[in-house]
Amino acid sequence: MTKFIFITGGVVSGLGKGITAASLGRLLKQRGLKVASQKLDPYMNVDPGTMSPFQHGEVFVTDDGAETDLDLGHYERFIDEDLTKYSNLTSGKVYWNVLNRERTGGYLGQTVQVIPHITGEIKEFIYSGAETSGADVLITEIGGTTGDIESQPFLEAIRQISLEKGRENCLFIHVTLVPYLKGSNEHKSKPTQHSVKELQAMGISPDIIVARADEPLDENIKDKISLFCNVKRDCVIENLTLSCLYEAPLMLHEEGFDEVVCRELKLETKEPDLSEWKNMIRKIHNRHREVVIAIVGKYVKLPDAYLSIIESLNHAGYDTGAKVRIKWVESGEVTRENVAEKLQGASGIIIPGGFGDRGIEGKIITCQYARENDIPLLGICLGMQITVIEYARNVCGFEDAHSSEFNPTCKYPVIDLMENQIGITRKGGTMRLGAYPCKIKEGTRLKELYGKELISERHRHRYEFNNNYRDIMTQKGLVICGTSPNEQLVEAVELPSNRFFIGVQYHPEFKSRPNKPHPLFLGLLKAALEDSYENKQ
Repeated sequence: MTKFIFITGGVVSGLGKGITAASLGRLLKQRGLKVASQKLDPYMNVDPGTMSPFQHGEVFVTDDGAETDLDLGHYERFIDEDLTKYSNLTSGKVYWNVLNRERTGGYLGQTVQVIPHITGEIKEFIYSGAETSGADVLITEIGGTTGDIESQPFLEAIRQISLEKGRENCLFIHVTLVPYLKGSNEHKSKPTQHSVKELQAMGISPDIIVARADEPLDENIKDKISLFCNVKRDCVIENLTLSCLYEAPLMLHEEGFDEVVCRELKLETKEPDLSEWKNMIRKIHNRHREVVIAIVGKYVKLPDAYLSIIESLNHAGYDTGAKVRIKWVESGEVTRENVAEKLQGASGIIIPGGFGDRGIEGKIITCQYARENDIPLLGICLGMQITVIEYARNVCGFEDAHSSEFNPTCKYPVIDLMENQIGITRKGGTMRLGAYPCKIKEGTRLKELYGKELISERHRHRYEFNNNYRDIMTQKGLVICGTSPNEQLVEAVELPSNRFFIGVQYHPEFKSRPNKPHPLFLGLLKAALEDSYENKQ
């Protein structure tokens, strides 16, 4: 039988419930358990797919094509397990499913209510996650904070699950803030007490309290939290703010977090083997050089919009012994006159994905500058399309070349709407989403990086390389180094004349891991480090 762990949060948002859940998942996996993770989000959007990156940050895409919360990226990176459509649920999706069922007579004329129908839909999702994953332990994080009106159906649903499955098979973990007042030089437990009281009013008594703090907690504060919140003394777990988030599993293990979780759930496991993780942390702390990578995007004011790219660069940095410093460049501010100044000091460039025509010309100018000056460049999704547009304009002589997404009447639509996307008006969940195979061409840089002929990568796009321009562009030197297995879709392009100049239609950042860096980011960083070294000679 699957054991259920529910993680809630209180006092304020942004306490690191996701990192706590991901760290626990890693620790339990290292104890030999099969672990799956879920995130339940209270917002009313059906999924984050149509939300502005400024509102929500990046959209993380799973292998099976679900557009999900960015916390799922943390889960995958920590636990190293591919998640699915049963890993993220929103209030919008819950109500959407229930109302559609009601419209088709699925409730046989019943009065549809929050209890039992909305809570039943949530429970069904959680149970499906456990069943489809076959996990020993399912970790489910409830988004938002205790007391939020929109979170109440989720809290009621997990309360019901604890009744149905038995308290011996369910564990409630509550993450709270324990603030430190510098004026009086002391921690305050009252916010935690009030948060737990609010949770108990929903019928849930936490078994473990994870106390987030910037300063180490005194023993008397832990005693107080234990007494007033009705949890065992060793179930008050200190969670200090760390300089590197990947240290969290080791810190929580030292606090006995995974040990008390296994004890409370009566799980018989071996001691966790954390040697590989410790070696990785040593690599992180022993980086001896620095490299600057420019990310030229349109959402740079909110770095979370590129969270997986940031982490992928860091992963490559751990492996190469380099600290990656990101130079954020707003693409809408790049012009031909200032491009050299905007990119000054950068030894490598990433042009990431995005939607809409704002900042597109700045990205094209950046791409041209990188190509002509042999600066290592990686184009991702829209970034690959930019490399194609730039090459068509400035090498092939198609001055009006563009994407039909941005200029439907352009003379040379070198990027065009995919055939199966024509006529689609509903924007949510209708793109080419999820994992698709890519065949790599022999003798290319891409083949050298991956070391194999067939790969699988995740996609999120509607537009593609227009095959009408394949011949002319390849004759002019652009190499199509990756295609769909039937060779109908262009998945990747490169320039062999440059040290590193690759554009990929897919999103490699979703598959990078801290101890297994993605080959494309590793290749970019190695090329950038060569450039950085040469510039210092």
